[in-house]
Amino acid sequence: MADFKTPPADLLAGLIEQCRKAGADAADARIGETDGVGVAVRDGKLESIEREESVSVALRCFYGKRQAHVSSADLSPDGLRLLAERCVAMAKAVPEDKYCGLPDASMLAKGDLDMDLSGEPEMPAEALEERALAAEAAALGTPGIKTVAGCGASWNRSKRWVAASNGFAAFKTGSSTSLGLSAVAEKDGKMERDYDSWSVRFLNKMPLPEEVGKTAGDRTIARLGARKLGTQKAAVIYDRRVSASLIGALLGAISGPSIARGVSYLKERMGEQVFAKGVYITDDPFRDMGMGSRSHDGEGLPVHETHLIEDGRLTAWLLNTPSAKQLGLQPNGFSALGFGDPPGVTTSNIYLRAGEKTPEELMAGVGQGLLVTDMFGPSINPNTGDYSVGVAGFWFENGEIAYPVSEVTIAGDLPSMFSRLVPASNLEFRGTRDAPSILVEGMSLAGS
Repeated sequence: MADFKTPPADLLAGLIEQCRKAGADAADARIGETDGVGVAVRDGKLESIEREESVSVALRCFYGKRQAHVSSADLSPDGLRLLAERCVAMAKAVPEDKYCGLPDASMLAKGDLDMDLSGEPEMPAEALEERALAAEAAALGTPGIKTVAGCGASWNRSKRWVAASNGFAAFKTGSSTSLGLSAVAEKDGKMERDYDSWSVRFLNKMPLPEEVGKTAGDRTIARLGARKLGTQKAAVIYDRRVSASLIGALLGAISGPSIARGVSYLKERMGEQVFAKGVYITDDPFRDMGMGSRSHDGEGLPVHETHLIEDGRLTAWLLNTPSAKQLGLQPNGFSALGFGDPPGVTTSNIYLRAGEKTPEELMAGVGQGLLVTDMFGPSINPNTGDYSVGVAGFWFENGEIAYPVSEVTIAGDLPSMFSRLVPASNLEFRGTRDAPSILVEGMSLAGS
């Protein structure tokens, strides 16, 4: 951990003041500190230990309608002075950007914005090694598993201080621990692999290492003997492990910068019925100890629980200040972290609300189709929403798993896929994007 002789908040205030003295009209900055440890095991032995301890500073300066940003690992007084001088000099030299700038102070989030998302206290490498070895042993103990391709456990902590010349300042810290492995099996000369992985704030939110290893082993064995499928139209059920990818496809289409550039297949659909009635996609920045929780957005603006899709209707673009200016709208709390960098757009903890039927009931309802459990390289045309992706999974008949399949390409267009999307009831909150299993009927399937 860094030993700050001057509190980071004071370092940021001084840095911003140095920028103003050097001629900047405005500035924002952040200091980030990370530390952690990760271990990898193989064949019942420790393979490697990696430790991380780092601290960095990022700075953005404005000169009129020009901006520049720089970063450094030197937090000494001379290092920060030179950083400020260099950033201001760069800002004076670059072309104008009429949409850049800091939010007005009247728009900023108010109240106590500091956030502590600390989970498990620091975990020693020995404890992580023990967990990884237990998971690997459980996977290797699954009949038919040939080897474990990779198994690791880690613990990480981060701290972040941000400040801007418009008066904003906040602090956030958090920690998490992870465990994951990939198992390999072979049948008739063909290798198959599958995995299980978890990242949580507290260990009691994660299955025992033995369960993680056994899950990876069982999933791998289930994929042995995979067949190919002929070209056809069929129902597709996206397993909970991969279903959030469809949320990602939506987020790209409602990103403010994409709308401003006119490169989204949803650009004319605001307020319209994009999904079936009853479908809700919600962003919740205030989830207790959520992996993406935050008290403000990446420019210091307020955040709110927001139904991006409400009863099937599209209700909001994801806007930061630059894209909002370009569209003649107001920013709405979806800026990704700026403070030292130009802001992007992002969500916090976003999820598709669970439906009423279990995946098994959806499977039984459509009779036969493809259950997708793994995906490879989705391709999306941002202007039309045309969609294709390589997948593997299981063919089901009469509502029951029949056999594994691989090397399948599924294709469709996202607007029509969204309109007939049906969520299952098995929603789990595990990350920053969560969705239950999802049924989409009438997809085009082709063997690769």
